[in-house]
Amino acid sequence: MRALPFVASLLLAGCATAPADITTAPPPPSAAIPAEAAKPPVALQYLYGSTEAAVAVRATNARIAAYGLERMKQRPQDSVVLAASATMAAPTFEPCGNKPFAAVFDADETLIWNLGPMRYFAEKGSAFDPKIWDQWEKSGAGKAVAMPGTVEMVGKLRAAGITVIANTNRSATNAKGSEDTLRAAGLGDFKHGETLFLMGDDATGSSKDGRRVTIAAKYCVIILAGDQLGDFSQQFNVKDLPAATRTALATGPAAAMLWDKGWFLFPNAVYGPWEKLGWDDTFPSDKNWEPK
Repeated sequence: MRALPFVASLLLAGCATAPADITTAPPPPSAAIPAEAAKPPVALQYLYGSTEAAVAVRATNARIAAYGLERMKQRPQDSVVLAASATMAAPTFEPCGNKPFAAVFDADETLIWNLGPMRYFAEKGSAFDPKIWDQWEKSGAGKAVAMPGTVEMVGKLRAAGITVIANTNRSATNAKGSEDTLRAAGLGDFKHGETLFLMGDDATGSSKDGRRVTIAAKYCVIILAGDQLGDFSQQFNVKDLPAATRTALATGPAAAMLWDKGWFLFPNAVYGPWEKLGWDDTFPSDKNWEPK
């Protein structure tokens, strides 16, 4: 998912930042958090520093590599990209035919961890600044790292003949910077318009559906991977979609047959659409409890 509208509430309370599709954020805190006086927010500690997150990410990458190599032994009739007119209630998929195999990944917090700007925003106690993020996309090469097990996973897929493609909401105007960032992280070459697809490549904004269909027209996509549900279908990101409905879509029979069987989700406790959840969305009211 294109990162990362970093909300001030995370910096104040250790909660997560706003997702890329959110265009507003609470005002920044009145004063920066001195780096020497405070630890990083807990969500950042977990995702970027903890052994637990490293183990979870490495395990996901291992499952992706194993699935890709096994799936290649068959010639699936359909890819795992939803057809343009499909719904999660009645899913149909882009056909494979005799197209070459591909695996499609989000970039930010899926292939790479954006350590540079994440630390900057946290230390400054600032909200996400799109101007700063634009600079990061242009000049961040060498300051982002491949996530645990990603280099090995990408290498195994490519060695098996699976084309690895990034579909990210980084800006198309900064294509060279993103190419450089992925290469500097040890992930090899990605070429804009061929193996790197960016926001601005079509007229659909942050929705990746159109780009996925474009990719599936050329490739038999056997793997989709990301850290947000929008990396699989924009149906999960419909504006004002109730939390319970979103959960039902993502856990219903159709989706259940895809998770870890073509669709792979990486952990991200830092930002995402789930930040809009209220108390009763998170804690069902019939489970309330108080000590006597």
